Amino acid sequence: MSKYKGYMIDLDGTIYRGNERIPEAKRFVERLQAAKIPFLFLTNNTTRTPEMVVDFLASKHDIFVTPDQVYTPSLATASYLLRQNGGNVSSKSVYIIGELGLKKAILNTGIKLDETNPDYVVVGLDYDVTYHKFELATLAIKRGAMFIGTNEDTNLPNERGLVPGAGSVIALVERSTQQEAFYIGKPRRPIMDAALAKMGLDPSEAVMVGDNYNTDIKAGINSGIDQLLVYTGVSTPEQVAQQKIQPTHVVNSLAEWEV
Repeated sequence: MSKYKGYMIDLDGTIYRGNERIPEAKRFVERLQAAKIPFLFLTNNTTRTPEMVVDFLASKHDIFVTPDQVYTPSLATASYLLRQNGGNVSSKSVYIIGELGLKKAILNTGIKLDETNPDYVVVGLDYDVTYHKFELATLAIKRGAMFIGTNEDTNLPNERGLVPGAGSVIALVERSTQQEAFYIGKPRRPIMDAALAKMGLDPSEAVMVGDNYNTDIKAGINSGIDQLLVYTGVSTPEQVAQQKIQPTHVVNSLAEWEV
């Protein structure tokens, strides 16, 4: 097996399936920790803060990490907004469809909330999304606000099966505005470039580990990062066999991977 200086690891479908544990994934993380190999949980889930992810991993899956080992599109979106505005967004405004994880990361930058005439509209997964929220987002984008989508995941794997993801919510706004969102999360490059910078690695030194060809594996392909696909979540061998570009590595379980 190839040796990498750092691992980017998906969560949903790779480390767990909702509340369902994946024992091989827990042992994989523990092997990385024992070998002192840096890793970053690179999730497309924007509903939780890094602290909430850490608590969830500990309480539900007996996996113990720190908040700085978790990176989300929420944090990557906040970084993008700051970079776009020279590090100061105090004069800018935003309307957000999303949960606490997304709202907290963005509002911590100092940007102001505005439902009517914001400079940006950021849309992510929202468990309490309503027609009124869609209406506000659509009207703001039609007035000229930049439309940012957290990630394209149409579905999320949990213990019940594949449930709607952020991409399904964002698609409604795309349809109503007839405009494609600027995406931050996997498989797009903004989150990958930000994650590499956070880890201090070149693309050739890292590997992206995930269960979803269309997000995790394509994220690696789009960013020049090797990929490790594990069949514990969304993608199936039959689906992956039809892809023109095959993952760098494929395993049925993370127990098969030598760190």
